[in-house]
Amino acid sequence: MRGAAPESAEVDRLPGWVTLLRAPNPGPMTLDGTNTWILRAPGADVAAVVDPGPLDEGHLRRIAEFGPFQFILITHGHHDHVEGADRLSELLGGTTVLAADPAHCRNGEPLDPFESLGGNGLEIRVVDTPGHTSDSVSFLVECGDDRAMFTGDTILGRGTTVVAQPDGDLGAYLDSLELLSAYPEVLMLPGHGPARADTAERARFYLDHRRERLAQVAAAMAAGAETPAAVVDLVYPDIDPGVRFAAEWSAAAQLDYLRRKRMTP
Repeated sequence: MRGAAPESAEVDRLPGWVTLLRAPNPGPMTLDGTNTWILRAPGADVAAVVDPGPLDEGHLRRIAEFGPFQFILITHGHHDHVEGADRLSELLGGTTVLAADPAHCRNGEPLDPFESLGGNGLEIRVVDTPGHTSDSVSFLVECGDDRAMFTGDTILGRGTTVVAQPDGDLGAYLDSLELLSAYPEVLMLPGHGPARADTAERARFYLDHRRERLAQVAAAMAAGAETPAAVVDLVYPDIDPGVRFAAEWSAAAQLDYLRRKRMTP
């Protein structure tokens, strides 16, 4: 098994058309907090927002100050990304909320894979990236000569993401990482953690990590580990007890993936 690819560099300075507002919800699963991204092309009258975050009134009012918005975009349905969407829409007078899952849409239709949302100096393409959740999408945004990929929780700016059953699917997730590895030198703006300089390099880093971990889980299975708890005991011996539950979620997805793969001719 080859070593993990080097991580792409962190980015301290964002393009002028991107503003980061970080929600005040830090924690083991959210890192420094949920990243809310405000997108406004130079000279444009309206903006777009990606992932309004949790239902925190102060955070949502900060977002609203950057309005008006053409729409509110959702990368996936976890509460730390979408919980505040209805309230933000209300604060803005009914701004459209667009997501892949119709349950999270307001005043608009669900996003279609590879749909393009144009206008106001931004070209936004929906990139279908399921796996972390079944409804996960990323957004490839072009503004002039700049391109940026908003990855939600599919790829984080620091650490790795959890693929948890039943909504998460490791096979779909690996396919999504392969897809994102086709975007070299595209700025990556994640749902948590710092921006990264190269989406493709970060996706390859994730792929290498997942393949190495799957090899470790396969070895644990060969040694008799058949439950998520047993896999964690062997593969994650130094796990922080506070996040052991997340490791067991990941182990369950890995076991399912390897068992299905073993059964495939």
